[in-house]
Amino acid sequence: MKAALVLETGKIFMGESFGATGEALGEVVFNTGMTGYQEVLTDPSYAGQMVCMTYPLVGNYGINRLDDQSEKVQVQGFIVKEAARNPSHWQMEKNLSRTLAQSGVVGIKGIDTRALTRIIREHGVLRGVITTEIEHLGEWVPRLKAWLVPADVVAKVSTAEIYTLPALPAVRDKIAAVVANTANTPPAEPSSSDQTEKKTFHVVVMDFGIKRNILHAMQESGFDLTVVPHTTSAEQILALDSDGVFLSNGPGDPKEVAVGIETIRSLIGKRPIFGICLGHQLLSLALGGDTYKMKFGHRGGNQPVQDLESKRVTITSQNHGYAIAEESLEQTPLYITHRNLNDQSVEGVKHRDLPVFSVQYHPEAGPGPSESLYLFDEFAQLMQKWRAHHAS
Repeated sequence: MKAALVLETGKIFMGESFGATGEALGEVVFNTGMTGYQEVLTDPSYAGQMVCMTYPLVGNYGINRLDDQSEKVQVQGFIVKEAARNPSHWQMEKNLSRTLAQSGVVGIKGIDTRALTRIIREHGVLRGVITTEIEHLGEWVPRLKAWLVPADVVAKVSTAEIYTLPALPAVRDKIAAVVANTANTPPAEPSSSDQTEKKTFHVVVMDFGIKRNILHAMQESGFDLTVVPHTTSAEQILALDSDGVFLSNGPGDPKEVAVGIETIRSLIGKRPIFGICLGHQLLSLALGGDTYKMKFGHRGGNQPVQDLESKRVTITSQNHGYAIAEESLEQTPLYITHRNLNDQSVEGVKHRDLPVFSVQYHPEAGPGPSESLYLFDEFAQLMQKWRAHHAS
């Protein structure tokens, strides 16, 4: 079946539909990943967006439930050059087209995705529609210009209730090495009475749209997790008696997450805090900083980021359309720790006095490289120092 992608500029791309039929409106963005399309489809940070994959062949290893990052496909629409007809992988359970159809997500294939990406890079993120009703396509342009991006997207992807996840048994003892590194002493042999006591850190996760793989990475880092809705108050979080608070990734404009910003502001100084992606932006807003909408954002697993202290460069996985306004940090207690080497945007900040830090990227490689997993160890060290200080 024929399908069309119409942009608010008036540009029309004709192609073929795959997945569901009908129409889908959203912001059109591009992702530069060569693999990881399933993680992209199910990442809550993409809620409400139509994603164009710049890599030309998508779907060649199929879909399996293990790589899902949430309960459902989150993208509003999916745009590819070529959708693999005969995928092959030993874990494959179904193909890409069937997945989209079952999720009610409209896809379009057979268009020039390189040309579309260039248009987005020139004009910035654009509103668009994918439709299988190809009569009178020009009538869509004024509708797209008048269409407003849905507000409060976080409320649609955050957990509705509190749940817990244990540290994974195979790596529970990893925390002993972190504690020893912090104290510069070898870890003591645990007695039979305290062998399981205090061997992990309890972390409260504020869920603004978290991916499963981030939770899994924290479990592997030796963290017992309590995941709470984004509307949970500071008083409720402190009552959980955790060692630290984690601010997750998520979709949309950070300035619309007013309740989360106020909660974070009330938590600062009361627990160690580590934020990523949207959580990174919310932390800066809570401390008096500002954010802005980027022209076309960072989406993919190949963004180079430099640690300004060590000068180390890591390749990171990112998915965001907003960033911290660097000049706004001058009026905050935060200083810049990481920069994006492509555009020099702010990729990491730390509090000058408190155990509070954040990064703009996803440190857990889902999809993408795993070079930034050390950040969870840094968080563990902060929590260990906090625990030791408040136990004395």
